[in-house]
Amino acid sequence: MKLEEREFLPVILGGDITTYSLARSFHEEYHIKSIAISMQKNWLNSYSGIIENIIVPNMHREEVFLRTLLELGKTRGKEKKLILIACGDWYVRLIIEHKKELGEYYVIPYIDEELMNRMVLKDSFYEICDQTGVPYPKTFVYDCKEKNELNLPFEFPVIAKPASSAQYHYAEFKGKKKVYKFETMDQLRAMLKELETSSYDYKFLIQDFIPGDDTYMNILTCYCDRDSKVRFMSFGRTLMEDQGPMAIGNPVAIINEVKLDVMNKAKAMLEAVGYTGFANFDIKYDMRDGSYRYFEINTRLGRSNFYVTGSGFNAVKWIVDDLIYHKKFDGEPVIADRENLYTVIPKSIIMKYVKDDKLKEQVERLYREGKVSNPIDYKGDSNLIHKLYAKYFMLKQKRRFEAYL
Repeated sequence: MKLEEREFLPVILGGDITTYSLARSFHEEYHIKSIAISMQKNWLNSYSGIIENIIVPNMHREEVFLRTLLELGKTRGKEKKLILIACGDWYVRLIIEHKKELGEYYVIPYIDEELMNRMVLKDSFYEICDQTGVPYPKTFVYDCKEKNELNLPFEFPVIAKPASSAQYHYAEFKGKKKVYKFETMDQLRAMLKELETSSYDYKFLIQDFIPGDDTYMNILTCYCDRDSKVRFMSFGRTLMEDQGPMAIGNPVAIINEVKLDVMNKAKAMLEAVGYTGFANFDIKYDMRDGSYRYFEINTRLGRSNFYVTGSGFNAVKWIVDDLIYHKKFDGEPVIADRENLYTVIPKSIIMKYVKDDKLKEQVERLYREGKVSNPIDYKGDSNLIHKLYAKYFMLKQKRRFEAYL
């Protein structure tokens, strides 16, 4: 496939499957290579025909981050518009905090700092949920600075997670996980004691555990244009999440669905606060009352973003149409309404984990109909090492997930 000359160039910060998924979306739609800046060489992105991989150690450090991007902007931004996209919350925060300097060279598809803090700090996000009528789990806020009493208004088991994912990224302590589930108060207190030895000093959220396995989880991706109008919504039902301690909660298999009543709640919230760019919500169905409860928002495309592109609605096209070509939004939001199975794990793992017979039948049918997408299994990537790695990756996933089952 011949690469086309375009007036823009994606610059993606990260080195994982998120990075490759975004680069693939740009390549599928515009036949262009993306620049990916990673802290170290990796099999997925360093050996690819659709990525120019630049290795910058310590890119997560603010001074290195800013110097690298300004130098790149000066050299590569003379003739093309550079679209700056982050694959981690810490990168999003750094981009937003340095919008003024970076905006001279880059198109930045993210909200401003004040709104970011309101949305990504989960305690303030739940305040916005209250104001806009969006359901969320019962929550107790533990202030790590105050070390307040744990007078929980609900019973165990509970879920515990940081209110600030960006600050938590830098924290180091024994037993660190992305999200915790505790059966007893003693377990909760033991984790908080370890947490207090780290640099994390914001708030930790303790929540009522909503019953149900991973198939009760859902994902919703929305795009708001520069006028804060929702242009696009894509809802998906999770079949299985990653089980690794720092990746838990990341969907590894998703089927697209349409749930307009749930989606419209997000639309009302985003337009009420004046949101722009992509928003990615984690939502769980609560069988106890039939509600869909919003857990959190990511102010970026998530790790499993290819569930959108794989269903026939290229995710990055919304950024380009809005911020490069300045197309006007007209009418109701586009709804991703094509059934598709996104997966980064083998079919055998899905079938082992999923217990619901109807879901299993649906998975079988989607495989028969060829409505399955795996972001790294890309025919358009001509690099032989990448093709071999894609096969090895799935074998590795099979071994890893079998250990969890």
